[in-house]
Amino acid sequence: MMGATVIIQAGSGPSALADRELVYLGDRTALACGLERARRIPGVDLVVCAVPDDREHDLIAEEACDSAVMVVRGPAADPLGLVAQAAREAGASVVVRLTSQCPVIDPVIAGGVLALLTDARADYASNTMPARFPHGLDCEAFSALLLDEADRKADTLAERRSVTGWMRRNPDLTRANLTGPGGGLEHLRWMLETPEDAAFLQAVFEELGEKALTATAAEMAALCLRRPDLSELNADRVDYARLVSPERASVETRPMRFPFAA
Repeated sequence: MMGATVIIQAGSGPSALADRELVYLGDRTALACGLERARRIPGVDLVVCAVPDDREHDLIAEEACDSAVMVVRGPAADPLGLVAQAAREAGASVVVRLTSQCPVIDPVIAGGVLALLTDARADYASNTMPARFPHGLDCEAFSALLLDEADRKADTLAERRSVTGWMRRNPDLTRANLTGPGGGLEHLRWMLETPEDAAFLQAVFEELGEKALTATAAEMAALCLRRPDLSELNADRVDYARLVSPERASVETRPMRFPFAA
C-alpha cells in the first residue's frame, strides 16, 4: 500500500517577512529545514513543495529543487488550486498538508495526525481544532479525493485562500483532532511570518546547535520553559484568535503529553 504524500505549501499569502522560506536557521534555509523534517513523518512516501508560478517565487522553487523534493508550480492567486494541482501531479491518494511557515514541524506529531485520519475513520484530521499545540506544529491530513472535491466546490475567496476552509466547515464531513497538551504551551509561537519570528527561531537554532534540525516539540518546549527570554522575542506576535476559534472537530483525542525530562 502506498504511503501518504506531504505537500508543503510555500509562499502562501502576504507576510511581514519577505522570502521567509529563504531565512537561514543555522546552516540551512527555513524551507530546507521544513522539507527535511517532512521526510521523516511516519507513513509518508513522497514530499512535494507547491510553489506559486510567478517570478518572485523562483528562488524558493530553486531552493526546493536543491532539497531534492518534487516541485509543482501553479497559480499564485489560488492556493487551493495550487495544492490540488500538486496532489494530482504527484499521484497522491492521501495528503498531509503543511506550510512553509512551519519549519520546525514535529514528524511524530504530524504522523499522529495522519494515523488519526484512518483510526477515526475521518474525512479530515488536524491538530488545530482546537489549537492546543504550540503555533507552528500545524498539520492536516485528508484524501486526495476530498481535496479534489474541495477544489471543485469551494467558491469563495476565503475558502480558496485557506485551502482547507471548505473541509473544515462542511457539515457533512467527519473531522478528527489530535489534541495538544495545552497548559500554556499553546501560547508558544514557532511560526515564521515576521522578523520577530525569525529572531526567535534563529536564537533557538543557535542554542540547540547541531540538535536543532531534529529537536522534538517536547525538546523545544522544554527549552522555551527553561529560557523564557527566547519566547519573549516574538511574544507580541502570538495569535490569540486561534486559541478561541469556535471550530471544533467532532472527534477529539485525549491531550497529547510532552515527555519532559525530570
